[in-house]
Amino acid sequence: MKSIDTMTPCPCGNEAGYAGCCGPLHEGKPAGSAEQLMRSRYSAYVLLREDYLLATWHADTRPASLRLSAQQPAPTWLGLDIRQHHVIDDDHATVEFVARYRLGGGRAQRQHETSRFVRENGRWFYRDGEIKA
Repeated sequence: MKSIDTMTPCPCGNEAGYAGCCGPLHEGKPAGSAEQLMRSRYSAYVLLREDYLLATWHADTRPASLRLSAQQPAPTWLGLDIRQHHVIDDDHATVEFVARYRLGGGRAQRQHETSRFVRENGRWFYRDGEIKA
């Protein structure tokens, strides 16, 4: 797990800082929306918070592990752009996003995805996603 200066902009792009954005969610505060959970999950990838990623992944689709620390070359995350947050009903939502990253010294790449989220017992969970070409 990487450390972060709590006064710098949050890895998700919020200039309020990690302590006022994704930090409290990483420590157990429930996300208020699917978009907020998406942002905190992006930050968790940046910070190698595999524990958080697995805890916020719905049990029906959650992998046993992600092996983030074993990724070679490790991605360097460059930024997150939330394109759309669509609330379907009180307990279902989608978030379309583009996450930019670089592997090793290679060219920047993009992951464009529409993710599906579900809320159970007052907590949002990532269910699955559809990668866009």
